[in-house]
Amino acid sequence: MSLLEEVEMLRRVPLFAEIEPAKLKLIAFTAERVTFDPDQYVFHQGDMGDAAYIIMEGDAEVLIDGPGGPRAVANVGRNEFVGEIAILCDVPRTASIRARSRVVTLRISKDLFFRLLTEFPKMSLTIMRVIAQRLENTTAQLRRVLAEVDPAHMAKG
Repeated sequence: MSLLEEVEMLRRVPLFAEIEPAKLKLIAFTAERVTFDPDQYVFHQGDMGDAAYIIMEGDAEVLIDGPGGPRAVANVGRNEFVGEIAILCDVPRTASIRARSRVVTLRISKDLFFRLLTEFPKMSLTIMRVIAQRLENTTAQLRRVLAEVDPAHMAKG
C-alpha cells in the first residue's frame, strides 16, 4: 500500500476525518505498518500500552480474560482504532486483540498519539465520544450478564 493509499485509509477513520491531508501524510509516514497473521495477538490484556493501532485490513476479536480463559466480547475491523485506552489512561491493556484473519495495522506510538491530540483538539473530542460509547456498550453487556446470573437482584434495581 502506498503512502497516498494510507492517507486515504486514514481519512475513513472517524478519529482522523477532519485532519488536513498534509498532516495525514505525516501520520502515515511516521506510523509503523505491522502485519499480524491469523490467531496472532496484536497485544495482550494486562500489558502496558506503548502504542495504539488502526486496522487497515482484516478483522480481529477483542478478548477479555476470564475464569475459563479468554472470552471474545467483540470484533473489530477495517478503519477501527484499538489500544488507545491503555496509552490515554496509562493503565495496563483492558483487553487482548487477536487477529481472526491477516490483519494489517498502522501502529501509532504513544508519543505520536499525544502529539496528535495536542495539535488536533477535535481528535480529543472524538476519542472521548468513542470511549464513552464503548463504556455504554460495556455497561449494557454487564447489565445483561448480571440479569442472567441474578435476575431478582436486577429487578430491584
